[in-house]
This record gives sequence, structure tokens and C-alpha cells, in this order.
Amino acid sequence: MPVPRRRHCSSRQGKRRSHHRVHTHQLVPCENCSTPKQRHRICPACGTYKKVSYKPKEASS
Repeated sequence: MPVPRRRHCSSRQGKRRSHHRVHTHQLVPCENCSTPKQRHRICPACGTYKKVSYKPKEASS
């Protein structure tokens, strides 16, 4: 197995790790109910996405 001859300096290590940060989710208002939701996801409050309802219908008994 090859072994590196020298260690990498800390600045080079920092440059490599600069993209390892945690990103926050971007929230946008729902088109139907205006509650904040993640982009390109079904709204957790009303269950719509692109003006189409995806909430399961309740079974009548």
C-alpha cells in the first residue's frame, strides 16, 4: 500500500472541507394555504403540490 510522503497542510485540509457545512432548507409559502413548506415537496398542512391534492381520501364506513 502506498503511503503519502508528507502530511497536507491545514489550509489545504480546510479548502477540501469548505463544502462540508450543513445547509438549511429553503422554505417557500404554499400556493394553496400559504404555510411555509420545503420547495418541490407536498405541503404537510394541506397535502397539495402544484395545485393538485395528494392527501389520501378517508374511507367511509
